[in-house]
Amino acid sequence: MMIASDEFSFINWLRQQPLADSRVILGPGDDTAILRNPKRDLLLTTDLLMDGVDFHLHQADPQAIGHKAMAANLSDIAAMAGEPLAALVALALPTSAATSARIIAEKLMLGIRELADRFAVSIVGGDTNSWNQGLAICITILGQVSPRGAVRRSGACPGNWIFVTGPVGGSIRGRHLKPTPRIREALRLQELGPLTAMIDISDGLAADLAHILEESRCGAVLHADQIPIHPDAYALATETGKTPLYHALNDGEDFELIFTTTPEVGKRFCEMEISPGLTLYKIGECVASGYWLEHPTGRTPIIPQGWVHPLNKPSDSESTVA
Repeated sequence: MMIASDEFSFINWLRQQPLADSRVILGPGDDTAILRNPKRDLLLTTDLLMDGVDFHLHQADPQAIGHKAMAANLSDIAAMAGEPLAALVALALPTSAATSARIIAEKLMLGIRELADRFAVSIVGGDTNSWNQGLAICITILGQVSPRGAVRRSGACPGNWIFVTGPVGGSIRGRHLKPTPRIREALRLQELGPLTAMIDISDGLAADLAHILEESRCGAVLHADQIPIHPDAYALATETGKTPLYHALNDGEDFELIFTTTPEVGKRFCEMEISPGLTLYKIGECVASGYWLEHPTGRTPIIPQGWVHPLNKPSDSESTVA
């Protein structure tokens, strides 16, 4: 029997396990879990970043790595249009690095704390350990839903407009270490909306939008000439030989938001300033089925090429997505 061995097959297996606690409104499968609370429901998310996968310690400033670790978690809260409250930080520090583990830890916490302070997140605890392997950082964030409720991945429907909150692609050129999570923008959008579905771009625009389509049981048509391509994607394309559009669709860790809403709300968004410095880009529409990229010459199917964590050791006949 062939068993799929990647992170999404494992998540699907987890989702089939029963939830024993009636307080759990939403378990694995979205950007955060939702836990019932007497006043406002709680959001919980955690993310593990590892040397050699999410960053390279010998190339990056630990303070920037700390910033990225906090930003990745805050971006999950933003994807639910939530408000972050508190965080736990767990570190596995390398004893074999050229820099001492103590100095690495202090610089990491400077980067984590700077972003936590910016969004009024209290760092309330965690754990620290050391070993002779690579640096690993695990941050867990507790948040709460906005007054208008959480935005899940499962609410999109045919006819909805699809937006992204900024240009995408080429983040590997350095932008992936210094993202700004769209916490305030998401709250503002949900306040003016409502939004029907949302996700942040961590694995790539095409791959992450596919999660919305799967959960919402609908399809989408994206317009090639409306995808906002970051200058980094153009620069990267000269190195890889792939097109800037390919990088915009498939590169990960932009940490922008993809969201859907009704045409009526979408038209309002196009006519107003949501927040200073934010440009919204309408990139397509939801349809009943299929996943398409529309060019002036016709439509082609979209096959997402974003990042997937393999959970097995690849054999000679298998390959992993880098």
